[in-house]
Amino acid sequence: MKYLIVEKETTLLLYLESKLKDISKKKIKSLLKYKCIKVNNKVVTKFDYKLKINDKITINLNSTKQDNLDILYEDKYLLVVYKKEGLLTVATQKEKENTLYHIVREYLNRKKEKAFIVHRLDKDTSGIIVFAKDEKTKNILQNNWDKYAVKRLYTAIIVGKLEKSGTIESYLKENDNHIVYVSKDKKNSKKCITKYKVIKSKEKFSLIEIEIKTGRKHQIRVQFNEINHPILGDTKYGKVKSKRMYLDANKLEFIHPINNKKLTFEKNIDNFVEIYKKL
Repeated sequence: MKYLIVEKETTLLLYLESKLKDISKKKIKSLLKYKCIKVNNKVVTKFDYKLKINDKITINLNSTKQDNLDILYEDKYLLVVYKKEGLLTVATQKEKENTLYHIVREYLNRKKEKAFIVHRLDKDTSGIIVFAKDEKTKNILQNNWDKYAVKRLYTAIIVGKLEKSGTIESYLKENDNHIVYVSKDKKNSKKCITKYKVIKSKEKFSLIEIEIKTGRKHQIRVQFNEINHPILGDTKYGKVKSKRMYLDANKLEFIHPINNKKLTFEKNIDNFVEIYKKL
């Protein structure tokens, strides 16, 4: 931890560059971006934040974006992590660095290991994701994901009262605007199967467990919106806004592609239960 007292009015990035001469500009920007710097005990991320004389700056030099990596399992072949909501799994044209893949890659690079993404979650979906450390392991899992992924469970808060558990089967298709929709054209669509179990239900919202039998893009979001029970906070397919989209891939069971042992990972859903109670 490093502490500084501002001697003259300036902007934050310029000041940090002048004081942290042994740290690269890229590293300083990273510290700002990943909320490692406080001004008067308030987290600041803006490069052009205006500093005043006697402002107190606290810098957590040991805190990096890797510190935010929630590692559930690691061996010489695999890395299993938990992704927070609001974080892209992989890069897009607009965002290259603030992604789970970038964070994982930098973490493994420090150990002279590589990162290969096996499967993805939407930006606004939190949950468990598997990375391979070599291309062979990645290919084995990706080419046989439905076989190796024994169980994929999600927890969700949906809009409306859902009284009975059940199964949704439909054919999904994606248009030129990257919107997925239910299609009657079975030949040119992908069949999707989603099972669900009601955990709790009340007049306006339901807390449910979801098991996907197929892993298609936006499968859960589209199918529940189609039956008029969109995921709470899904503004792309639903209409009820919230602080986040309440969909979490909280349990994953899969067969290790090298030693054939079954691995089971599960995150508790206490936060979803508490939110549900307050709705």
